Amino acid sequence: MTSSQPIRNLVPALDQSTDGELPFVVRSVRADPDTLQRMKDDQVIDLIRDTDAEISKLQALQLRAIADLSVRRRRAPSASSEVALALSITEHRASSIVSAANALIGRLPRMLNLMDDGRLDLYRAMKVTDATAWLSGDHVRVVDEALEDRVPGRNATQVRRAATYAAAQADPEGAALRTERKLIERRLTLHHQDTGVAHLSVNNAPTEKATAAYARVDQAARALKTPDEPRTLDQLRADVAIDLLLSATGGPGERTEVFLHIDLATYLGLNQTPAALAGRGPIAAALARHIIGGSDTTLRRVLTDPRTGHAVELSPTRYSLDQDEFIRVRDQECRQPGCTRPAQSCGIKATRTKGAAEGAADQAITFCSRHSKLNGLPGWDYEVTPDGTMNVTTPTGQVHSTTPPSMHPGRRRTNRLRKPRR
Repeated sequence: MTSSQPIRNLVPALDQSTDGELPFVVRSVRADPDTLQRMKDDQVIDLIRDTDAEISKLQALQLRAIADLSVRRRRAPSASSEVALALSITEHRASSIVSAANALIGRLPRMLNLMDDGRLDLYRAMKVTDATAWLSGDHVRVVDEALEDRVPGRNATQVRRAATYAAAQADPEGAALRTERKLIERRLTLHHQDTGVAHLSVNNAPTEKATAAYARVDQAARALKTPDEPRTLDQLRADVAIDLLLSATGGPGERTEVFLHIDLATYLGLNQTPAALAGRGPIAAALARHIIGGSDTTLRRVLTDPRTGHAVELSPTRYSLDQDEFIRVRDQECRQPGCTRPAQSCGIKATRTKGAAEGAADQAITFCSRHSKLNGLPGWDYEVTPDGTMNVTTPTGQVHSTTPPSMHPGRRRTNRLRKPRR
């Protein structure tokens, strides 16, 4: 590893006389802070985006300096202590940043270049370094190249999922071993806090069991949320979970469901393509097959369009098939760009179809409760194109689009941003 990777325009970036290279809107506000009050909404959005890009560029430069310090200290832990003191952060946080700096310089140069371009910030870059830390050098280079066009414009959860999927695809055997090792480390932890409360958590639990347990707690909490119930859903979930642990009477024991999306070839063991657990993201093929092998597992055949991978038909098994069930299987998650809440926890809302004749039926789309409310606020416009793409227009006129998720391996749900015409 070397910290001498070329820094794009390093000398100009350090020359404070080159303020003219900053975006116009940033220079305007720096020259006259009162400019901000005179800006239109879309100009404020541009300022937010442009300053974020400049922050990402500076973070890339800072990471090179941190990596260089680590080399000078011969990778000793003391380097993290120096960074912690310099930045007034905890040593745990500093250690994570030092590790990320070394990984980006030595293993993920394309991700670092995205930071140089202002297209990836440190927080999202660390999602990639965390998800690929276990990969060999050869495998991580493959992932670095695969992610170059996938992570810009995606939020931290989407970046983590994309990196996890790419890592598992690059080294499926390693991904399965990593899952086994994590399961060995499962534990229950209790952390007492200063205000008479505590944090209780189960770490490294099997993902399918943890998801099913949360679904049961959530279901019971929602059943208790009557108009006369003053507690919030979060408070009810916490109370139900504690009650279940202490007395097993926290709620009904109805069957809970988790939804796993896996292609036929992976199910048959013909390939090692990662599967997807709704609301959680990619999981190793071996783990997916283990979940499917459970005694209570119900398989549903989903027919997909061979060109796009979009679901077009859901076959019934022991349940009666209804349209809402198909919509949730088709959408997989809330259709708001960037939202990853499982469709099984979402409501279904009719959304205007673009170009449809007056009186034509709207398309039904899954939305979580938060984004269902956003859908009805002034200034927000939602429409669905005939091919299923949903366009969300913000109050500043910017259009964010999301395509339906694909059931085919290697394809992904994409989010796009189109700036309004001036």
